[in-house]
Amino acid sequence: MLRRLTVVLAIAHLAIAILAAAGVGHALGEPDAAARYRPKTLRVLVTNDDGVGAAGIDVMVEALVDLPRVKVTVVAPAENQSGTGDRTSPAGVDVATAEASTAGGYPATAVSGTPADSVIVGLEDVVAKPPHLVVSGINEGQNLGPALDISGTVGAARTAAIAGVPALAASQGLGDDPDNEVAADLAVDWVKAHRKRLVKGTVDADEFANLNVPTCTTGSVRGLVEVRPEPTGELLPPADCSSTLEDPPTDVVAFENGFATLSEIPTG
Repeated sequence: MLRRLTVVLAIAHLAIAILAAAGVGHALGEPDAAARYRPKTLRVLVTNDDGVGAAGIDVMVEALVDLPRVKVTVVAPAENQSGTGDRTSPAGVDVATAEASTAGGYPATAVSGTPADSVIVGLEDVVAKPPHLVVSGINEGQNLGPALDISGTVGAARTAAIAGVPALAASQGLGDDPDNEVAADLAVDWVKAHRKRLVKGTVDADEFANLNVPTCTTGSVRGLVEVRPEPTGELLPPADCSSTLEDPPTDVVAFENGFATLSEIPTG
């Protein structure tokens, strides 16, 4: 009797294996590993320094909301606040907020203050749960090397990182016809590459990422390079996207020679 039962069980196991190989188990309602996996929602706070109605932040928001399972919250200055760095409003000054929308109609909160104020308001008063990431931009004009400390776009990202939230500042270079979609695509690539670590909370917030994309008058962006910021010097647009220079040493040199640049900036 025991021997007969053993044979029956062996036949049953063989039949199950054959059905599984044929995909019948899936048809019967047993999901495969890919179907069972559902990525966690990535929470992103978006801000800028050009103002909530600027073209760049609208393009950035639209690119982010196209990603699967991403919750985007927009909190940005009510008016242009370029050049304010990471300054915040003086103590005792009432920073007002109002319902607003981006140029494309995405719901937003407008802040009567600086980009840094917007990040603080977003983190403390607007979002229900802390975001996994703060994206600042897309800024109108590059923020490189010597300009880092005066940039409101960079200042917003720095403020987020100091608060312990990973951040990405994104800027599209000056030019007659800036193509914000190029910067948005590269920013989204960065988000995709870091998504799993962002939702797990394992991205280091002691520094933040600074992305700059040239606006090419001829040719196209030559690629993305990771480079250190240039501590001094002057940046003269437009970038030369027809350059043949290779292995640029700094963000300024890379940008001037047609590369999009990515730099890790310490918060201190």
